[in-house]
Amino acid sequence: MLFRTLLFKLFNKIETWKLLEHTFGEITFKNYKFEHYDKVLSQAMRAGGRIYSAAYIMPPGGSAFGHTAKHQNHLRLLERMMVDDLAGQLAQLKKMQTAFELLRSYPTIGDFLAYQFVTDINYSEVTDFSEMDFVIPGPGARDGLRKCFADSAGLNEAELIRLMADNQEREFERLGIKFQSLWGRRLQLIDCQNLFCEVDKYARVAHPDVAGISGRTRIKQKFSPTGPLDLPWYPPKWGINSKIEADLSSRVSPMRNEKAANRSTAQSTLDLGSS
Repeated sequence: MLFRTLLFKLFNKIETWKLLEHTFGEITFKNYKFEHYDKVLSQAMRAGGRIYSAAYIMPPGGSAFGHTAKHQNHLRLLERMMVDDLAGQLAQLKKMQTAFELLRSYPTIGDFLAYQFVTDINYSEVTDFSEMDFVIPGPGARDGLRKCFADSAGLNEAELIRLMADNQEREFERLGIKFQSLWGRRLQLIDCQNLFCEVDKYARVAHPDVAGISGRTRIKQKFSPTGPLDLPWYPPKWGINSKIEADLSSRVSPMRNEKAANRSTAQSTLDLGSS
């Protein structure tokens, strides 16, 4: 599970995962070989494909692992983590911050990536940390915070994010906002961190005159759908997948009843016409 999670996150691109899956079948560390993965990824790049998402920049890692191609260094990084039994080490830890620090100790992994990785690992059964343990604001979130708060009241960026998470229901009520939660799951620290990042992106377009810390005024790319969205499915430990199924069923049933009623009405009309 750890191998699969980190392999996906290193490239962060669904098409790259599907390419590997199409080539090798089920992706497991047991069946992994550096030479095979390197060959497939190198061929994809030579064919003009992009194997990395543009969501955030991955450090090349050449100084740590010695390869010229970035993906080769990242495969070596993943190998080192597996040799170190990183999954076993993480499973023994009690706090997300300690796990973050362990990931942060690896070459090419900075604060932002370590926090993103430990969050994604924690969606699995490898670990079971509280997502309210701690937060590391990324570059986009820091810009978003600067644009939202003219005065931080002496709080640092992580404390501002926690303030938002802790007071969300009170503020929704104060502002008269009927917030649609994730089937009863309240916003976690990582959610609020992401929200400030998204605010920054929208603000760069709508309010380019409002400067953040980085001074960026344009977004890197616009969203282009590649296909229909799958039905939402979340970590089972959250306990909301059954709620989603029930919600979808409750929506489908009235539609079926309405269609059945329409068919009945149409048939009755035909019968009257025949008479």
